[in-house]
Amino acid sequence: MRSTRRLRWAAIPVAATLAIVLAGCTQAELHGYLPGFVEGESPVTNHTDRIAGLWVTAWLVLLAVGVITWGLIIWAVIVYRRRKGQTGLPVQLRYNMPIEIFYTIVPLILVLGFFAFTARDQNAIETQYEDPDVAIEVFAKQWAWDFVYDEAVNGQDVWTAGVQADEKPGGVIDQDALPTLYLPVGKTVKIALQSRDVIHSFWVIDFLYKKDMIPGKTNYMSFTPEREGTYAGKCAELCGEYHSLMLFNVKVVSQAEYDKHLEDLAESGNIGDYGTEYDRNSNLPGTKAPAGLEEHGDGE
Repeated sequence: MRSTRRLRWAAIPVAATLAIVLAGCTQAELHGYLPGFVEGESPVTNHTDRIAGLWVTAWLVLLAVGVITWGLIIWAVIVYRRRKGQTGLPVQLRYNMPIEIFYTIVPLILVLGFFAFTARDQNAIETQYEDPDVAIEVFAKQWAWDFVYDEAVNGQDVWTAGVQADEKPGGVIDQDALPTLYLPVGKTVKIALQSRDVIHSFWVIDFLYKKDMIPGKTNYMSFTPEREGTYAGKCAELCGEYHSLMLFNVKVVSQAEYDKHLEDLAESGNIGDYGTEYDRNSNLPGTKAPAGLEEHGDGE
């Protein structure tokens, strides 16, 4: 009876401490210190909170499993250690059905749980908008980015062609010279991802999301930007000598600023088609041979 009371009194301060710690968690702590979260502000996109939740929950479950496993190992080491004066082998047990059932069923439940929650979230993230407010084509190339805003000004495409990052002495990057993708806050966005040459990967760090760009294949990502700001992006697939300088920025801005940016591109002459005809991969299946080669045979 006394031991029960002691346990109760011990549990009270532990529970109070946990409640205080959890209540005082910042946005960074609640989201596993992942980028893209600012105290008192919305997540960067409509998907980032879901991604962070999956990440943090998985780590908490794994941490609990780890603590239990380490605890059992340490307990077995201490309790069943060889004591002074003992000789020979300890009593050998052939099997223990309850324990074997336990360590078969529990991992199975964990695997099925991880699969179910991952499949649920992946399905939500990968569902593409059928009629987005903004449709953009992103072309990756060694070692920069081209952004094409579909039918954005008077029914015509406007675009910006980027160059690789300009690295100053000391490794400083000129941010103003980086290719910049503009997105309107609060609008549904669908991006078509394509490569002009080799495999690249489109990664906006604060979005907690990236997707490969494979020559001859178009991948898509759909999301809604929810917080204005400038977010760093980079290629996340080793693509050649200057892979580390294949950087870009994403600016989430108001609708008015977004419209002005598109108008500025049109006034600068960046209007019209700027799509796959500028790809370096002219020999992919379904593409025409380069000009001048169609007239000659293989032996000429």
